[in-house]
Amino acid sequence: MKKRIIWIIVAASFFIGCIVYASSFYNEVSTTLETIHEPEIRQVSKLRTTEVELVKKQPFSLLLLGVDERENDKGRSDTIIVITANPSTNSTKIISIPRDTYTEIIGKNKVDKINHAYAFGGMDMALHSVENLLNIPIDYVVQVNMESFLEIVDIVGGVTVENANAFQVDDFIFDEGTIHLDGEQALSYVRMRMDDPLGDFGRQARQKQVLQAVLQKGASINSLWNYKDILSSLQKNLRTNMTFEQMIDIQKGYKSTLNQMESLSFEKGEGKKIDGIWYFMMDEEELKNVTTKLKEHLEIE
Repeated sequence: MKKRIIWIIVAASFFIGCIVYASSFYNEVSTTLETIHEPEIRQVSKLRTTEVELVKKQPFSLLLLGVDERENDKGRSDTIIVITANPSTNSTKIISIPRDTYTEIIGKNKVDKINHAYAFGGMDMALHSVENLLNIPIDYVVQVNMESFLEIVDIVGGVTVENANAFQVDDFIFDEGTIHLDGEQALSYVRMRMDDPLGDFGRQARQKQVLQAVLQKGASINSLWNYKDILSSLQKNLRTNMTFEQMIDIQKGYKSTLNQMESLSFEKGEGKKIDGIWYFMMDEEELKNVTTKLKEHLEIE
């Protein structure tokens, strides 16, 4: 069985918002939302004094978890990305957190790889651990089964990306430059790591490339014709603490934030073995700088 690496779908909110906002499929959409909604995940961060008011177009943050679920195993969140959206500046910032990052696991009273937080305590523990690492409020969380990646890319008609380095993986050859990917090709494109001169950082960059392309496609009203396929895929593969109304508010008020996307990254850390296990140790100054940028984007003092 092929190892699946993934990308994830904040576009869920835009998909669902477009469907409801421009059509009369309310009942089908609301039924899907009841299935994917996880109400027990907390709504207001301790780092905020009040809950984000989306109707007032306030900046918000979203944690995306790509999880490879197995039978009798909750799995680990091997893809961890934080997105901040600010409609007043029409901009979005995206940061990938290396899955082997050595950090405190909130609620477990231990330090470990950050991708173990999901295995220990699901979406809630992952949310709190990422929030503690970045020292910013995480307002919403979306968890996607990695297997849905191929399906989602095909549903939106494939994606176009700019490939920095030519390479071959599985049965595909990816040329340097502008390339169009279907779901199966995109899955291979984002999972390659060994032949990338930047290693796991190169893979993270390709993941964010494809995510941005999916976001822009998902926000398009042209995706409405196959809304039933979209809902079916979301219902099987996605879980979130966002409510139906919050998704609609995001679609209405935050679509323009996709106009300007900035990818941040962690590049200055280093690998280290502790008791024979490899971890990624964050560079504290770089972590502080990323936190500052995200707080400024969220308009937090």
